Amino acid sequence: MSPSTFQKNILCIGAGYVGGPTMAMIAAKCPQYKITVVDINPDRIAAWQTDHLPIYEPGLLEIVKQARGRNLFFSTEINRHIQEADIIFVSVNTPTKTFGEGAGKTADLQYWEKTARDILKASDSDKIIVEKSTLPVRTAAALERILHSNEKGIHFDIISNPEFLAEGTAVNDLLSPDRVLIGSRETEHGLKARQEIVDIYANWVPWERIITSNIWSSELSKLVANAFLAQRISSINSISALCEKTEASVSEVAYAIGQDSRIGSKFLNASVGFGGSCFKKDILNLVYIAESYGLFEVAEYWEQVVRMNEYQEHRFVRTMIAALFNTVSTKRLALFGFAFKADTGDTREAPAIYITRKLVEERAQVVISDPQAIANAKNDLADILSEVSFQQDPYLAAREAHAIAVLTEWNLYKTLDYRRIFQSMLKPAFIFDGRNILDRELLYKIGFNVYSIGRPPLTHFQD
Repeated sequence: MSPSTFQKNILCIGAGYVGGPTMAMIAAKCPQYKITVVDINPDRIAAWQTDHLPIYEPGLLEIVKQARGRNLFFSTEINRHIQEADIIFVSVNTPTKTFGEGAGKTADLQYWEKTARDILKASDSDKIIVEKSTLPVRTAAALERILHSNEKGIHFDIISNPEFLAEGTAVNDLLSPDRVLIGSRETEHGLKARQEIVDIYANWVPWERIITSNIWSSELSKLVANAFLAQRISSINSISALCEKTEASVSEVAYAIGQDSRIGSKFLNASVGFGGSCFKKDILNLVYIAESYGLFEVAEYWEQVVRMNEYQEHRFVRTMIAALFNTVSTKRLALFGFAFKADTGDTREAPAIYITRKLVEERAQVVISDPQAIANAKNDLADILSEVSFQQDPYLAAREAHAIAVLTEWNLYKTLDYRRIFQSMLKPAFIFDGRNILDRELLYKIGFNVYSIGRPPLTHFQD
């Protein structure tokens, strides 16, 4: 299909974890549209045009290759492509604000506002602007004020289309989503613009999975979805502490309550804690919104979800120190996994960051191993690089170590030869399974002292 025959020009501003995969899937499923992804980072844009994509996501490269050069393009010429676009998806970073009013809770919207002003400046025709970033509810109103301040006679329709992707499964989440949510102003203009976005997804998503709503419900639904998921993780993690004291098994408790159809089994896996770019940020954003409306009891309730997650991280470190005879000073400790979850290289808010720093404070010799996240780990620990080491090979990481801590649920760690690892470690050898992915009975038989989340330890000595 030649450029002149494309039905629409769709632009995405932001080539990160959301924008890149989403546009790749749209391009693969909608060859009638020209899709361009722009970003201010030239290295990121260059990487999208190679076989070494700037993010790791299983199956993503194959999707990109289907459309790249056909109807999927990457560029740093932001203004030119804004001018040419009919529909603009905005997928820029909205981190937690670190300064001023709302610091530590509310979203920092400076990049979003700058993007809105860039769109206004470069546009010379009507456009549909799609909110893809996670934003506080009512952000669309501020965006409308900026865009409708123009004297060019240009009309902009704002659509909320939040992403519900999970890193590690993003391709499947895009290919077969539980739902696609599209919100708009319920005016004649707004409904027409909303239908244009519906028509994009309808190329491969069943109609019954496409949900439409008013724009405020759509914006709020994203924050609330992440808050509910994080709440479940914090809830089961709180029970894991009780299980360890009572000799109950958190896995058995989770299975039992997960069979209740009113609860369900998802997000009931106890672990060292949740991480990633969304849960903590979005909950704190929700907390700040509730506080700003004077709903302090609501804010306190949701803030406790974050506190429980932090408690789980603290508790894991305290368990390690106590088990290792109340000191880890000068002891070699191998951390298996640094990414916040398996099948991604993303380390944002990863429990491993806190755990590493606390162990270094205790003067441990920390060795970090991860199949995808070592580069990001080095950035996260830039100020203490001289005090940690990195070894991608887990066998080398564990050699002469006093203990192993599993912090990411990579399948790789389930299949390692732990007899070989045990033989190479100092004795007594310890494993702290922060993800409950290992066969603890087998490890105990090999000779390890095994500490699992939410289960009594298996040790070869009396406490």
